[in-house]
Amino acid sequence: MRVKVPRTHPTEAPPSVEPTRGGVPPAPPVDLPGTFITAIPALPGPEVKQLQVRPVNPPYSYARVTYNERSKEFLYEVIEPQLSAHERQLVGHLKETLTKIIGADIANLSGSDKRAYLRGEAESYFRSREVPLSPLSLERIVYYVLRDFVGYGPADALILDPEVEDISCDGVGVPLFVFHSRFESVKTNVVFADEESLNSFIVMLGQRCLKAVSVSSPILDGTTPEGHRVQATYAREITTRGASFTIRRFKERPFTPVDLIGMGSASDEMVAYFWLAAEQGESLIICGGPASGKTSTLNAIALFIPPTSKIVSIEDTREVNLPHENWIPGATRSGTGDRGPDGKAAGEVDMFDLVRAALRQRPNYIIVGEVRGRETYTMFQAMATGHTTYSTMHADSVKSMVNRLENPPINTPRILLSALNNVVIQLQTRTEKGVVRRLKQVLEIVGFEPETNELITNTVYEWDPATDTFVFKGHSFLFDKIMELKNYTAEEMDAEFHRRTEVIRYLVEHKINDYRQLWQAIAQYYKDPNEVMARIRPAGTAAPAPKAA
Repeated sequence: MRVKVPRTHPTEAPPSVEPTRGGVPPAPPVDLPGTFITAIPALPGPEVKQLQVRPVNPPYSYARVTYNERSKEFLYEVIEPQLSAHERQLVGHLKETLTKIIGADIANLSGSDKRAYLRGEAESYFRSREVPLSPLSLERIVYYVLRDFVGYGPADALILDPEVEDISCDGVGVPLFVFHSRFESVKTNVVFADEESLNSFIVMLGQRCLKAVSVSSPILDGTTPEGHRVQATYAREITTRGASFTIRRFKERPFTPVDLIGMGSASDEMVAYFWLAAEQGESLIICGGPASGKTSTLNAIALFIPPTSKIVSIEDTREVNLPHENWIPGATRSGTGDRGPDGKAAGEVDMFDLVRAALRQRPNYIIVGEVRGRETYTMFQAMATGHTTYSTMHADSVKSMVNRLENPPINTPRILLSALNNVVIQLQTRTEKGVVRRLKQVLEIVGFEPETNELITNTVYEWDPATDTFVFKGHSFLFDKIMELKNYTAEEMDAEFHRRTEVIRYLVEHKINDYRQLWQAIAQYYKDPNEVMARIRPAGTAAPAPKAA
């Protein structure tokens, strides 16, 4: 597979020239094909099978996944423009010069303006030094300059690939690993070969996150302007193999209920249940282990929040993405200097501060990215006073959730936990389909038994691993509550539930997984359910919605 140069860049072989000004080496005779920007190299041997080749930043960078039948290993290859020795020298000289002449004003430019500015500076650099370059060579050189100055250097193609979920570097000379949505954990051909380049990359990540990282403060936690979550360590201060980093890519298209069903994580009836729960203001905590998909599920369920509601979200790093207009997204901020008697540095804003501030903003719904500290007590107090709250937590059962909540550092009294309405247990497990994410249980907190000091729960849905299906356990107290509030009969409640299930199935069948389009359909249902049902059902089969409360 080869990518042709655009017509606006005709190719020509660069001639040999005399040495030029500015210390730039002369161009030696080259023997590279002058008609392609990036050529996909041949496979190294018959034992290597190509599984996927896809453009990442066409026509410059591509991603190829291969499988070696001899070593039984996958490999994720980043394929970028191949440079001649002369072109590599020119890239080095150009980057060194641009580092000296670029002013601080470039930081105020948008991404496209930065690229245009750097391209202009590169062209001016070679023109002023009378370095003859073919348009092809110029394109290759400018690609690497833009990649390193505006992008994310050697990891840029990994970050641009939407099928990559996480990127991790374990040290100097160690190949980067990615978690791929199709091939899971895969080694890549990207390596930081020396400490200087890796340390510089960590400093750059800190600058993108607007945080300082150094020998005295070697741990970096932050979010890039694009929303990618970064955790990194600097040099060999705390990681003996050299600097390390983990980048969790931000999904520009948030996870939706249609994605939840499409991936087999939930059934359409479970999603319809979440829709009814969101409309009724039922508080919810999603529990699960690392990488089980808790935040993605939280974002999907939050799309069912009525469009007229006021929402305040609180996170350490921005992951929740909603289409609601009346939404205040909040994020914590680290401080500077030594920590005071309260354990906080000057200027630090933590989750507790944000939860406390949210209660003064009169929200209908509060979304807390993850609870793990003293903010949890305030959050449960907000639940008890009528604020609907969504959050996530690291726990694998209701029992372990309760143990974490009532012990240090959270210390929430068990009696307050009865203000919680729903608990979702989510897991990441391996089946014959590979590694999958499933909603193991959907439970209702029914009440509190003072004699035994235990929470009373009701399991509404449960995943059956033998058949990979979701089983309704026979009763939901949410349905009882809706029937009482809206004066529905059992038949009307059943009809309303199946109507919403039908809407969800329609969205799934028509692959409407863009979160804004999906939210528009949900918002329209809130306004006029009969009109929505008339659109999705064949003529003459639409049943009227039940009477309003």
